[in-house]
Amino acid sequence: MGLVQLQQKWVLTFQGWLVLLLCIAALLLFCVTHIHPFLALSAPIKADILVVEGWIQDHAIEKAIAEFEQGNYQKLITTGVPLSKGYHLSEYNNFAELTAATLITLGFDQDKLVVVAAPKVKKDRTAASAVALRQWISASNLSIKSINLYTEDAHARRSWLIYKQELAPDIEVGVIAINSIDYDPKHWWRYSAGVRQIISELIAYLYARLVWKA
Repeated sequence: MGLVQLQQKWVLTFQGWLVLLLCIAALLLFCVTHIHPFLALSAPIKADILVVEGWIQDHAIEKAIAEFEQGNYQKLITTGVPLSKGYHLSEYNNFAELTAATLITLGFDQDKLVVVAAPKVKKDRTAASAVALRQWISASNLSIKSINLYTEDAHARRSWLIYKQELAPDIEVGVIAINSIDYDPKHWWRYSAGVRQIISELIAYLYARLVWKA
Protein backbone atom coordinates (compact mmCIF):
# COMPACT_ATOMS: atom_id res chain seq x y z
CA MET A 1 0.00 0.00 0.00
CA GLY A 2 3.04 2.27 -0.21
CA LEU A 3 3.39 2.72 3.55
CA VAL A 4 6.91 1.34 3.83
CA GLN A 5 9.95 1.11 1.59
CA LEU A 6 13.38 -0.43 1.68
CA GLN A 7 16.25 2.06 2.09
CA GLN A 8 20.01 1.50 2.03
CA LYS A 9 22.48 3.81 3.74
CA TRP A 10 26.11 3.95 4.69
CA VAL A 11 27.00 3.75 8.38
CA LEU A 12 30.31 3.91 10.18
CA THR A 13 31.88 0.67 11.26
CA PHE A 14 33.65 0.27 14.58
CA GLN A 15 36.93 1.13 12.86
CA GLY A 16 35.29 4.13 11.24
CA TRP A 17 34.01 5.47 14.55
CA LEU A 18 37.46 4.93 16.05
CA VAL A 19 39.14 6.94 13.28
CA LEU A 20 36.54 9.70 13.64
CA LEU A 21 37.04 9.94 17.39
CA LEU A 22 40.82 10.00 16.97
CA CYS A 23 40.51 12.83 14.45
CA ILE A 24 38.28 14.81 16.81
CA ALA A 25 40.72 14.23 19.69
CA ALA A 26 43.65 15.34 17.54
CA LEU A 27 41.75 18.50 16.52
CA LEU A 28 40.91 19.32 20.13
CA LEU A 29 44.53 18.76 21.17
CA PHE A 30 45.73 21.06 18.39
CA CYS A 31 43.28 23.77 19.46
CA VAL A 32 44.26 23.48 23.13
CA THR A 33 47.98 23.76 22.40
CA HIS A 34 47.73 26.52 19.78
CA ILE A 35 44.93 28.79 20.96
CA HIS A 36 47.02 30.72 23.49
CA PRO A 37 49.82 31.61 21.05
CA PHE A 38 47.14 32.64 18.55
CA LEU A 39 45.40 34.99 21.00
CA ALA A 40 48.52 36.21 22.83
CA LEU A 41 50.05 37.52 19.63
CA SER A 42 53.28 39.52 19.57
CA ALA A 43 54.02 41.27 16.29
CA PRO A 44 56.06 44.38 17.14
CA ILE A 45 57.20 46.88 14.53
CA LYS A 46 59.61 49.81 14.52
CA ALA A 47 57.23 52.40 15.93
CA ASP A 48 57.10 56.07 16.93
CA ILE A 49 54.85 55.55 19.96
CA LEU A 50 54.40 52.87 22.60
CA VAL A 51 50.72 52.64 23.59
CA VAL A 52 50.12 50.88 26.92
CA GLU A 53 46.64 49.64 27.74
CA GLY A 54 45.95 50.97 31.21
CA TRP A 55 44.18 47.94 32.65
CA ILE A 56 47.25 45.65 32.53
CA GLN A 57 48.82 44.37 35.75
CA ASP A 58 51.77 46.02 37.48
CA HIS A 59 54.29 43.36 36.42
CA ALA A 60 53.52 44.19 32.78
CA ILE A 61 53.76 47.92 33.44
CA GLU A 62 57.26 47.39 34.84
CA LYS A 63 58.29 45.62 31.62
CA ALA A 64 56.81 48.44 29.54
CA ILE A 65 59.57 50.75 30.77
CA ALA A 66 62.24 48.38 29.45
CA GLU A 67 60.42 48.10 26.12
CA PHE A 68 60.25 51.90 25.83
CA GLU A 69 63.96 52.28 26.51
CA GLN A 70 64.91 49.58 24.00
CA GLY A 71 62.50 50.68 21.28
CA ASN A 72 63.62 54.30 20.78
CA TYR A 73 60.04 55.61 21.01
CA GLN A 74 59.09 59.29 21.04
CA LYS A 75 56.35 58.96 23.65
CA LEU A 76 54.61 56.44 25.85
CA ILE A 77 50.83 56.81 25.83
CA THR A 78 48.56 55.21 28.41
CA THR A 79 44.96 54.51 27.49
CA GLY A 80 41.92 53.34 29.42
CA VAL A 81 38.32 53.83 30.46
CA PRO A 82 37.12 55.00 33.90
CA LEU A 83 37.82 52.72 36.84
CA SER A 84 35.15 50.11 37.45
CA LYS A 85 35.99 49.79 41.16
CA GLY A 86 37.57 52.09 43.73
CA TYR A 87 36.67 55.19 41.74
CA HIS A 88 35.48 57.10 44.80
CA LEU A 89 38.54 56.17 46.85
CA SER A 90 41.20 56.84 44.23
CA GLU A 91 42.65 60.16 43.12
CA TYR A 92 42.80 58.69 39.63
CA ASN A 93 39.62 58.58 37.59
CA ASN A 94 40.55 56.01 34.97
CA PHE A 95 43.00 53.28 34.06
CA ALA A 96 45.03 55.61 31.84
CA GLU A 97 45.76 57.95 34.75
CA LEU A 98 46.38 55.09 37.17
CA THR A 99 48.93 53.42 34.91
CA ALA A 100 50.64 56.74 34.16
CA ALA A 101 50.99 57.38 37.89
CA THR A 102 52.42 53.89 38.34
CA LEU A 103 54.99 54.51 35.60
CA ILE A 104 56.06 57.79 37.21
CA THR A 105 56.40 56.05 40.59
CA LEU A 106 58.64 53.48 38.89
CA GLY A 107 60.90 56.27 37.65
CA PHE A 108 59.60 56.85 34.13
CA ASP A 109 60.28 60.29 32.63
CA GLN A 110 57.06 62.27 32.96
CA ASP A 111 57.96 64.46 29.97
CA LYS A 112 57.74 61.42 27.69
CA LEU A 113 54.40 60.30 29.08
CA VAL A 114 50.94 61.10 27.69
CA VAL A 115 47.59 60.16 29.22
CA VAL A 116 44.74 59.53 26.78
CA ALA A 117 41.62 58.63 28.73
CA ALA A 118 38.50 57.20 27.10
CA PRO A 119 34.93 58.02 28.15
CA LYS A 120 32.76 55.63 30.11
CA VAL A 121 31.03 53.12 27.85
CA LYS A 122 28.81 50.10 28.46
CA LYS A 123 30.54 47.96 25.84
CA ASP A 124 33.48 47.99 23.41
CA ARG A 125 35.89 49.53 25.92
CA THR A 126 38.94 48.70 23.81
CA ALA A 127 37.34 50.41 20.84
CA ALA A 128 36.58 53.48 22.96
CA SER A 129 40.25 53.68 23.93
CA ALA A 130 41.32 53.28 20.30
CA VAL A 131 38.96 56.08 19.21
CA ALA A 132 40.27 58.36 21.96
CA LEU A 133 43.82 57.67 20.82
CA ARG A 134 42.97 58.41 17.20
CA GLN A 135 41.40 61.71 18.21
CA TRP A 136 44.41 62.66 20.32
CA ILE A 137 46.82 61.86 17.49
CA SER A 138 44.76 63.98 15.07
CA ALA A 139 44.85 66.93 17.48
CA SER A 140 48.53 66.62 18.39
CA ASN A 141 51.48 68.25 16.68
CA LEU A 142 53.42 65.01 16.55
CA SER A 143 54.14 63.16 13.33
CA ILE A 144 52.99 59.67 14.22
CA LYS A 145 53.04 57.01 11.53
CA SER A 146 53.27 53.87 13.64
CA ILE A 147 52.59 52.55 17.12
CA ASN A 148 53.25 49.41 19.12
CA LEU A 149 50.30 48.42 21.26
CA TYR A 150 51.49 47.03 24.59
CA THR A 151 48.98 44.75 26.27
CA GLU A 152 48.62 41.58 28.29
CA ASP A 153 48.33 37.96 27.27
CA ALA A 154 45.33 36.62 25.32
CA HIS A 155 43.79 40.08 24.93
CA ALA A 156 46.49 41.00 22.40
CA ARG A 157 45.01 39.75 19.14
CA ARG A 158 41.63 41.38 19.79
CA SER A 159 43.19 44.71 20.79
CA TRP A 160 45.46 44.59 17.75
CA LEU A 161 42.49 43.98 15.45
CA ILE A 162 40.45 46.84 16.92
CA TYR A 163 43.29 49.39 16.98
CA LYS A 164 44.18 48.56 13.38
CA GLN A 165 40.59 49.09 12.31
CA GLU A 166 40.45 52.45 14.08
CA LEU A 167 43.86 53.79 13.01
CA ALA A 168 44.32 52.37 9.52
CA PRO A 169 45.41 53.29 6.95
CA ASP A 170 47.24 56.34 8.30
CA ILE A 171 48.98 54.62 11.20
CA GLU A 172 50.63 51.21 11.20
CA VAL A 173 49.98 49.13 14.32
CA GLY A 174 52.18 46.48 15.91
CA VAL A 175 51.43 44.59 19.10
CA ILE A 176 53.38 43.26 22.08
CA ALA A 177 51.79 40.71 24.43
CA ILE A 178 53.11 40.11 27.93
CA ASN A 179 52.23 36.75 29.44
CA SER A 180 49.97 36.68 32.47
CA ILE A 181 51.44 35.63 35.81
CA ASP A 182 48.13 34.09 36.88
CA TYR A 183 48.73 30.86 34.96
CA ASP A 184 51.26 28.99 32.83
CA PRO A 185 50.56 29.90 29.19
CA LYS A 186 51.83 26.52 28.00
CA HIS A 187 49.37 24.68 30.26
CA TRP A 188 46.57 27.22 30.59
CA TRP A 189 43.88 24.51 30.77
CA ARG A 190 45.21 23.41 34.16
CA TYR A 191 44.29 26.75 35.77
CA SER A 192 40.83 28.15 36.33
CA ALA A 193 42.14 31.64 35.54
CA GLY A 194 43.60 30.34 32.29
CA VAL A 195 40.39 28.62 31.22
CA ARG A 196 38.32 31.72 31.97
CA GLN A 197 40.76 33.98 30.17
CA ILE A 198 41.10 31.88 27.03
CA ILE A 199 37.39 31.17 26.65
CA SER A 200 36.32 34.77 27.26
CA GLU A 201 38.97 36.23 24.97
CA LEU A 202 38.22 33.73 22.20
CA ILE A 203 34.53 34.67 22.31
CA ALA A 204 35.40 38.38 22.43
CA TYR A 205 37.79 38.03 19.49
CA LEU A 206 35.19 36.22 17.39
CA TYR A 207 32.71 38.99 18.24
CA ALA A 208 35.21 41.66 17.21
CA ARG A 209 36.06 39.80 14.01
CA LEU A 210 32.57 38.77 12.91
CA VAL A 211 30.14 41.26 14.49
CA TRP A 212 31.76 44.49 15.65
CA LYS A 213 32.67 47.07 13.07
CA ALA A 214 34.63 50.28 13.50
